[in-house]
Amino acid sequence: MHAFNLQPNTLSLAERLADLAVDALIDEADLSPKPALVDRRGNGAHTDLHLGLMHASALSLWPAFKAMAEAAIESGEVNLPLREALGRIGREGEAAMLATTGGVNTHRGAIWALGLLVAAAALEPESSVASAIALRAARLALLEDRYAPKSFSHGTQVAQRYGARGAREEAQLGFPSILQRALPQLRRSRAQGHGEQNARLDALLAIMTELADTCVLYRAGEPGLHAMQCGAQAVLDAGGSASLDGRRRLHGLDQQLIALNASPGGAADLLAACLFVDRIESGDGLILGAL
Repeated sequence: MHAFNLQPNTLSLAERLADLAVDALIDEADLSPKPALVDRRGNGAHTDLHLGLMHASALSLWPAFKAMAEAAIESGEVNLPLREALGRIGREGEAAMLATTGGVNTHRGAIWALGLLVAAAALEPESSVASAIALRAARLALLEDRYAPKSFSHGTQVAQRYGARGAREEAQLGFPSILQRALPQLRRSRAQGHGEQNARLDALLAIMTELADTCVLYRAGEPGLHAMQCGAQAVLDAGGSASLDGRRRLHGLDQQLIALNASPGGAADLLAACLFVDRIESGDGLILGAL
């Protein structure tokens, strides 16, 4: 049982949503063995990240997620003032994250994805179906934040260069990587008795099979993206991470992506978002409608 579930009646809706968001980030970081990503084994393809830093970064974002939920509750509807409030809070959260990590970008993409989903969940707590949450998040993402600074992030540069769908468009489309790939695979693997950790690994791989991950494109270009997508599909085709052949292929994919310096950080952010909406929809630790 997660610690924040021990006293559910003492926490506000915003606090419980922030807890779930942080917990999803920590669960994603701890999940092992992830190909070329920071996990319990080591740093993957990264030289500036480690598991403790990922945990500290996730915890530093709790106030931002809580503030986003509170802004959504106060607004009560999808509108431009709420979208701009989320943007401001997100930028403040990013500053807190960078202060915690010494300037290392650990969760910038996750702030965007999870922030929208936290707000979407807070808007209509009685409507906890994943597709409904994602739709509300998409409506928020489609609104233009007039105060957002011009973005020159790695993701933006790569999206322009390769025509890839970045984190912004993923959200605007209603998170298809989550609804169409990650959640179905997560639940399919659970139903097949693969165990929770293997089911989560399979969900990550399902995202990787089709996502034009801008983190991979930035670090390793199209060869890296091709290796990620094909390698992830090969693991799933071999029976997933719970099978012997799948596990061997997963190890090979890990080594291949590390050699290419290709870390699928975009897929990792979406897995955390997937775990967040899955937990809300399943009612695990948070009965939103009861608050």
